[in-house]
Amino acid sequence: MNEKVEYWVKIPIGPIHPALEEPEKFIITLDGERIINVDVKLGYNLRGVEWIGLRRNYIHILYLAERMCGICSFSHNHTYARAVEEMAGIEVPERAEYIRVIVGELERIHSHLLNLGVVAHSIGYDTVLHLSWLAREKVMDILEFIGGNRVNYSINMIGGVRRDITEKHRRAILDMIYYYRQEVMPKIEEIFLYDPTVEARLRDSTVIPKRIAIEYSAQGPTARGSGIMKDVRYNEKLGVYPDLGVKPVTPKEFTGVIKGDVFDRMVVRVGELWQSMEIIERALDQMPEGKIKAFPKDNMIIFKLKKAEGEGIGRYEAPRGELIHYVRAEPGRDGPAKWKMREPTFPNLFAVARALVGEQLADVPVAIASIDPCLSCTDRVAVIDANTGKKKVLTEVDLLKESIKKTKEINPNIKAKPERVGGVGL
Repeated sequence: MNEKVEYWVKIPIGPIHPALEEPEKFIITLDGERIINVDVKLGYNLRGVEWIGLRRNYIHILYLAERMCGICSFSHNHTYARAVEEMAGIEVPERAEYIRVIVGELERIHSHLLNLGVVAHSIGYDTVLHLSWLAREKVMDILEFIGGNRVNYSINMIGGVRRDITEKHRRAILDMIYYYRQEVMPKIEEIFLYDPTVEARLRDSTVIPKRIAIEYSAQGPTARGSGIMKDVRYNEKLGVYPDLGVKPVTPKEFTGVIKGDVFDRMVVRVGELWQSMEIIERALDQMPEGKIKAFPKDNMIIFKLKKAEGEGIGRYEAPRGELIHYVRAEPGRDGPAKWKMREPTFPNLFAVARALVGEQLADVPVAIASIDPCLSCTDRVAVIDANTGKKKVLTEVDLLKESIKKTKEINPNIKAKPERVGGVGL
């Protein structure tokens, strides 16, 4: 009797693994090297942040929101502040809105440079990793100069910002932009737009068609890489962004085509680096004089909010996509009766999981890195043969070997060694 026997292998990546920056689980089913199914499991690391927030006052939650993510800490407390301001009817001074724009775009630059390096590392281009992360130090220095910290700058407050941008800050920012335009961006473009090996490795890899991106509500560069003209700053006319010429960046502006693959997602980030620098320059030129806070003292904010009732929604285009914070107030409370947030990684995870079907195991690290997931990391993955039950433990290095091996098949001259990057991993 001739029966066709299929041998499938299931590879659980996560919930704790260096390729994931937050505990999630991808159960990948393989037929040989080809992925035939990806199942995403969530809910491994509930920190109870929203629950904690309901036991704090409105100002305390600013610091809590800021610590949701070390890469986009400004985005979280900015979005939360906007939600509270909408709920309480607080008008933010115009100068404060411009300062928020400047700091937000500086954060976008450092986030995109970090992600470009991580993607380069995942295909064995460690030199590019070090190039982009070295360039990122410049913008990190500027953020520290403005806010006092490289992470968690504590710029935002309800009704404005805590720190002004002085002439010294302005000169330092413009010097940074000049350095990036002259020294960094030509190299970044040469690598991610024109290098034949990078294009061969990333082009047509993990394609998210526009229809699938819409179906899964993909966000940020993941959505725009698939041709969706969606950007909260543009679509919602956020703050003073309409005066600064912001618009969604798509790959078509640079390559003339949109395929929705890893290459296109990288092209969008390169384009947004250019755009962020232009937005910052315009904001510095147009920023009016005036106050930076709606309330001179913090206790005045608490007094006003204690009488507030209703609800507010804050939306912002974080580096990874649309970030939403929701608050509901009840009179007599020092803090909100309800606080809820939705991050862009959630829908992007399921979109990339769908796109991975039909790809190879070696494409998993770069596919996950291409959506820039806001996830935490550690160091191992178990591979289980579904037929024999045998288990083998793969470290991050083992998984990277597969990705780099595929790159070497395209360009044998690649001499990358799979290893962890600064304790961060993928």
